[in-house]
Amino acid sequence: MPGWADLVHLTRRGIDYQNPQVLEFMHSFLRSRVFLVCLLFAFIPRLVPAQDVQMVPDKQDKDSATKAHTDRDEDADLDRPVTTLRANVNVVQLFFNVKDKKNGLIPNLPKENFEIFEDGKPQTIKYFAAESNLPLTLGILIDTSGSQETVLDMEKQVGGAFLSEILREKDMAFVMDFDVGVDLLQDFTGSVRRLKTALNSVKINTGGQVGSMPGMGGGPVPVSNPKGTLLYDAVYLASHDQMAQQVDRKAMILLTDGVDQGSQYKIKDAIEAAQKADTIVYVLLCADRGLYGFGGYGGGSEMKKMTAETGGRVIEVGNKMEKLKAAFDQISQELRSQYNIGYTPTNPTKDGGFRKIDIRSKEAYKIQARSGYYAIPEKQ
Repeated sequence: MPGWADLVHLTRRGIDYQNPQVLEFMHSFLRSRVFLVCLLFAFIPRLVPAQDVQMVPDKQDKDSATKAHTDRDEDADLDRPVTTLRANVNVVQLFFNVKDKKNGLIPNLPKENFEIFEDGKPQTIKYFAAESNLPLTLGILIDTSGSQETVLDMEKQVGGAFLSEILREKDMAFVMDFDVGVDLLQDFTGSVRRLKTALNSVKINTGGQVGSMPGMGGGPVPVSNPKGTLLYDAVYLASHDQMAQQVDRKAMILLTDGVDQGSQYKIKDAIEAAQKADTIVYVLLCADRGLYGFGGYGGGSEMKKMTAETGGRVIEVGNKMEKLKAAFDQISQELRSQYNIGYTPTNPTKDGGFRKIDIRSKEAYKIQARSGYYAIPEKQ
């Protein structure tokens, strides 16, 4: 095969294109070089490292990549553990407050200061935290029956200020009113503005207006009754249709005189619904005592039963704005000072029955907690 030295030698002598020897030499030279060039191009892709080859994605590729990334994030969220108060898992969790003899809050006690019993049997504490930063789900239930006419404006003003103070990032709340009907005025939202708008929209109603809350089975519950104050129905519906679907810390605050008139559900139904929804119930007794005559309003005992069973309490307000502000402040402090305790029940049976819980302080402090939970069977 002719080489570069032969070509240089011919070039120096001058190329005679009529000479058959020169022509044969040139043809051989070109054929050999074309062959080498072809080999070179054939092996280039193998010689270049894969990471040095870059592709610029088009819009469709970018959209596909974005969707895949989002799907991975959503899958990761599904894999993260969800903290819940519901007792249909192996660990039962409760939130509670610790108080001294003067009802002052006692914070930062260690796990060793507590014992927990279920149906009288000691349980092993699996989880304990001296404070809770879990998101708060809150329900504001406001009585708009005729008996609240002189205190309603006060409730709207102070209630709005309370929402501005208590709600933080990831917290949610809803607003419901009840009178001759039960109405959901604002569904769950973290927007204080929307909640205040709903709260400010409430009006006294003594007519026969029909409420719009859906009930069990997806059908309408007859939540309108000309008798007047469907308090128990409101608690039941708020627990069953609203709170039961939520997780983490849950509380309802009722602004009412505590008197129920005409509810289809009984107080035991309202309490059971709140317990099954793992919801603490607070009641602020608001009313103008002068309008009730001798003996005052008579709903206090029922409200004390409801709040004691669910881990809340009753606070007497009357028609004093200062007392209402103080009551909301106390609730705010309690919700932000809760202990969180969890245990695996020694009784694993999920038969739907009620399990009584007793949390005890070794230093004899007062424990404000729900009275128990329902061992609801897990959904298949």
